[in-house]
Amino acid sequence: MRKLLVLLTTVLFFFTACDLKLKPFEVDDSGHRIEVCRYDRLESQYITTGDFSALQQMNMDYPIETRTLIEDVLKLGEVNDPQINHKFLAFFQDSTLQAIVSDAESQYANMDDINSQLNNAFERLKKYLPEMPIPFVYAQLSALDQSIVIGDKTIGISLDKYLGKDYPLYEKYYLPSQRESMSREYIVPECLNFYLLSLYPMSDFEERSQLERDLHIGKIMWVSNVALGHKFFKSRYIDAIDKYMCRNKNVNIEQLLKNNNYSNIKVHQ
Repeated sequence: MRKLLVLLTTVLFFFTACDLKLKPFEVDDSGHRIEVCRYDRLESQYITTGDFSALQQMNMDYPIETRTLIEDVLKLGEVNDPQINHKFLAFFQDSTLQAIVSDAESQYANMDDINSQLNNAFERLKKYLPEMPIPFVYAQLSALDQSIVIGDKTIGISLDKYLGKDYPLYEKYYLPSQRESMSREYIVPECLNFYLLSLYPMSDFEERSQLERDLHIGKIMWVSNVALGHKFFKSRYIDAIDKYMCRNKNVNIEQLLKNNNYSNIKVHQ
């Protein structure tokens, strides 16, 4: 849990400092049903076989995702670099990465459960946040970089970061505490956390105390729990938000998310 708090705090700073804005997808929120787009399959096809047609389709059909992956996630250089295709392919020729790609595609051959969970969660959220845009969600392979990548109305899920806490190759790179959240059941909760955080960032982040930052993350997790329909995330900061909302029945979820004043919220040690 502490790892996720730190990671969310880092992302909070990222959105506050950089104001990340990618070109939005044309998404009709009315009756829109989420289905994870399998961008990862095109990516896997290219990096495992060198099939240039797969790369062409990545660039033509998913230009934003491809640019984000190459420039911002993998940091291989600019997408218009004449050598970028070679760099991209060469980067994934490492035997460990090839094994991870293969295992990710095998484990996530079917994502019906993720689609169902995402739809249920966002349907619940829309009841409390009717103006919230429904995101375009896609899967990718990030070479063990970022777990969730947020753009403007988009969520990218790095499947290679969710192969299970007991996945053997993770043991070489991650502590047991870090591996706890690297499993399938964390995908939808973390999608909710990062997406909500992008919509409701903390104002004046750098001037805030650590307690305020922790409460802001606790607030995001509390709302994610509401969307999930059960208490997936647990911490004393989430408990503090829960007690605050129980005492203040007149405060709705939208007001809670927009309010960055935490002076009335007490955290028990």
